Amino acid sequence: MSFEPPQRLVRALGEATYEDPTAVRAWLAELPVLLERAVERLELTVERVLVPGGRSSLVALVRRADGTPATLKLAAPGSRPEAEAAALACWDGWGACRLLQGPVAGDGALLLERLQPEVSLRSLPETKALLEAAGTVRRLWVEPPAGQVFETVAERSARLASAVRPADEAMRPLVDAALAARDELVAAEAELLLLHGDFRQGKVLAGERTPWLAVGPHPLVGERAYDLAGLVLDRLDDLVAASAGAATGRRRVSKLADSLEVDQERVRSWTLFRAVTSGTAALHAGRRPQAEVLLEFASWL
Repeated sequence: MSFEPPQRLVRALGEATYEDPTAVRAWLAELPVLLERAVERLELTVERVLVPGGRSSLVALVRRADGTPATLKLAAPGSRPEAEAAALACWDGWGACRLLQGPVAGDGALLLERLQPEVSLRSLPETKALLEAAGTVRRLWVEPPAGQVFETVAERSARLASAVRPADEAMRPLVDAALAARDELVAAEAELLLLHGDFRQGKVLAGERTPWLAVGPHPLVGERAYDLAGLVLDRLDDLVAASAGAATGRRRVSKLADSLEVDQERVRSWTLFRAVTSGTAALHAGRRPQAEVLLEFASWL
């Protein structure tokens, strides 16, 4: 099976920080072979590799031996597909796509329910999209399954905080405020729920058995405000460009927090932290327009 890895996947993995970048390059080079092995093991027929596809995995539309459609996902090194599989198994189709088969022997292959990959919540007007997103993410917030060990919000945010590097001294007050907010949040965290971990409109796709289902979790355990912060940061370009963007952005925080009965100040603080960590990471990766939008929004909070 011969194909070129999607360029978005290649770029995203090239920008990411890995302890062993050589392993990532080797994985990209071996993708055709890895896909062929997974297809053979699971008795699948490949329809097509999705382009642009994911940023941390290869995604292919396939059919099972009985002809039913499915989606095959091959996770890149460091993507923790076992954790994703455990979360999807816990949700069992409630608010998220169903897991049909988890990874075996470290091959990173997940066989998933087929959704409509080209139709996400980003295709809807923003107000409707946020309403549907809030209804979807609410379903995912459940008690963590017994016996499963997921990364915690405190652990993940500590890892993100350790990687923050201000590009210049002018950024330092904003970075310091974000890090201080994170320290206060984890010191007083009370909830321990299963979270999506990377929830945004583009991670909610149209389905057949229900209109919208979440995909691609980076699951962790902690408070709901962390997940909501990612949703607040969605579709920022138009918001930042608007004359009343700052006020509209703050209203987005309050409306989402109120609609899901989550503490507004904790959503604001996690949004500040996530905007700054994502913005500084984008800046150092050379994605200046994205970085400027995120950091501008963070300054309004």
